[in-house]
Amino acid sequence: MNLNKVELIGNLVADPVARKMPSGLDLSTFRLATNYSWKDRKTQQTNDSVEFHSVVAWGKLAGIINRYLKKGSKVYLEGRLATRSWEDKNNVRRFTTEIIARDLIMLGHKTKQEKQPEEMATEDISVEEISLDEVRR
Repeated sequence: MNLNKVELIGNLVADPVARKMPSGLDLSTFRLATNYSWKDRKTQQTNDSVEFHSVVAWGKLAGIINRYLKKGSKVYLEGRLATRSWEDKNNVRRFTTEIIARDLIMLGHKTKQEKQPEEMATEDISVEEISLDEVRR
């Protein structure tokens, strides 16, 4: 049995980049920052490290990300790793590893500036969680 699963809690580094595929499918790409802290045993000094992750989302999940998330948003993200390759303009083969988002939960609380316009407050939608498995059915 194999398993390809990623779970992260982090903050968006920049606003998501929204695209629409020729088929009409929504696409969202963004970078997520996660941090790690540890204490050095010899010096007892606390050290911090930050990792940056490239994330891709498709369909309804991408639409929700593009609509509600922005730079600094804290999210819980679940997905899988995928590596793709291409040839650049100098015919050099390049590789990148991305996280293909499957589930997302928006974390944190709304500030006064993040409150939605009144017309959006009357919409009857839930944006806390969405699974692409549900979208594909």
